[in-house]
Amino acid sequence: MRNKGYFQGWYFKCSNGDKTIAFIPAYHRSKNITSASLQVITDDEVHNIPFQKLRYTTKPLSVKIGDCVFSEEGIALNFQSSGCKLEGQLRFQSLSPIAYDIMGPFALVPFMQCRHSVCSMSHRVDGHITVNDKSFVFDNGIGYIEGDRGYSFPQRYIWTQCCFENGSLMLSVADIPVLDFHFTGIIGVVLLNGREHRIATYLGAKVKRIGENTVTVKQGEYELTAELLNKNAHPLFAPINGDMNRTIHESASCKAHYRFLYKNEVLCDFVSEKASFEFECFDRDTI
Repeated sequence: MRNKGYFQGWYFKCSNGDKTIAFIPAYHRSKNITSASLQVITDDEVHNIPFQKLRYTTKPLSVKIGDCVFSEEGIALNFQSSGCKLEGQLRFQSLSPIAYDIMGPFALVPFMQCRHSVCSMSHRVDGHITVNDKSFVFDNGIGYIEGDRGYSFPQRYIWTQCCFENGSLMLSVADIPVLDFHFTGIIGVVLLNGREHRIATYLGAKVKRIGENTVTVKQGEYELTAELLNKNAHPLFAPINGDMNRTIHESASCKAHYRFLYKNEVLCDFVSEKASFEFECFDRDTI
């Protein structure tokens, strides 16, 4: 992996009413050159801020980049340049970690391109921050935290996340290279009324259908469909061999439809205006 570079990044999403903001602090190494960056995504714009270094701990999670801190307890912003000014603090309460590593037994497989983690499916967010003097006030808002590490993002993948009234969900479907072969990997969690429903390749999950902006996965009697209804995509940087020179497009706050079934009984079926979605390179012919 050292020859292929390395990256590690975290995704902090906060929503309140009609506003959503997400932060991606990341560390990257390519050709023995190390650097760091902070990407900021709002409903209307995106900022990519370069830094020289980043420091972090995992237990408890705390990431310091410049004078900004992102942790399980909240976010503290203190940054100003000619193109971006970040100020303020957010406090997190009542985090919802998942029962065990989202990668399951694949956490032990060497040579994997990217490893995912879920830090909190849902938590309360309070506080006030500004981005270029635009105010974001959170009063009993809702947050989500996840992470990635490895050397490259999958070439083809679908990722979505959404917090809703009685729960939260995330789903990732990706083309996974391991040595000389590829397989379609699925990881997902639906947290519903305090109960965790996990959907994953290592539990027997398979792709039932991929269409234009739609994916359906099935695991035994469970079936989950996620459909992107209205894009609000912004360009983000993603790693290739540790170098952040790939451009992907994320809708951090968009309209999406989710339907979750068990034995053909509808457990939840809703449309959200505050979903997050990435639909990179997959089409109906790739599975």
